[in-house]
Amino acid sequence: MTHYGTLRSWAFIATLVGVFGMILAAIGAIVWAFEVEGFWQTIGVLLIGLPVAVFIATIPIALAQAMRAIADVGDTVSAR
Repeated sequence: MTHYGTLRSWAFIATLVGVFGMILAAIGAIVWAFEVEGFWQTIGVLLIGLPVAVFIATIPIALAQAMRAIADVGDTVSAR
């Protein structure tokens, strides 16, 4: 029996937020690439802006993994 169900629930919610954030960041960067003027600005958006936006959008997923790890450690320690 786990005592960390709430933490795992928040980890799941953070994962969902991260996945939707990544999808929306990718869509937003592609729209941004269509809106800029010139070839080099479009390449700059796709090669710099898109990876940075998707990387920042993965922060909730990293936090969710940390919360899940904390819950796993808590379950392991309380079992002993």
